[in-house]
Amino acid sequence: MEIKGTAVIAIRDFVKEKYPDQYQKWYDSLPEDSKEIFTGIIDATKWYPVDIAAARSTKAIAKMFYNNDVRKGAWESGRYSAEKALKGIYKIFVKASSPSYLIARASRVFSTYYRPCELKSIKNEGNNLVLHIFGMSNPEKVIEFRIAGWIEKALEISGSKDINVEITKSMTQGDELTEFTINWA
Repeated sequence: MEIKGTAVIAIRDFVKEKYPDQYQKWYDSLPEDSKEIFTGIIDATKWYPVDIAAARSTKAIAKMFYNNDVRKGAWESGRYSAEKALKGIYKIFVKASSPSYLIARASRVFSTYYRPCELKSIKNEGNNLVLHIFGMSNPEKVIEFRIAGWIEKALEISGSKDINVEITKSMTQGDELTEFTINWA
């Protein structure tokens, strides 16, 4: 599976912005093939192996800054990514959109950040959504947590309250797909 450079940049920038004094230590903790990606300029249009560019680097975030809590580290990194992706003119669009529309729209652009895979809105009723991810090759739990954090922050930006995002099925646990069950007030 691959991840777009824009998402990799968000991982780097998360550490640089949230933990600037520890960026070098984080970078030094990465395996050599991951370091190669984070050295120099990350091409926003290029596709990178998700395990090398995102999973390992996000696990290093969890280890260094979240007491090895992979869920928390990945979730916060995903929230940061949504915050940065949905700023400026997009923030106005997000605030003007209903949460259901926002997430349905996000499912259409999902494949521009991760490939090969597809995100589909399966249930969209009132303040409840069910999303399915299909086709992740070599699924990683840390990536599912990043996506869940992204969804949560996007809904917050849209004005939603009392948001609950749960991963109710997971390809990492042997399920055919990953399922997110989402509700809000």
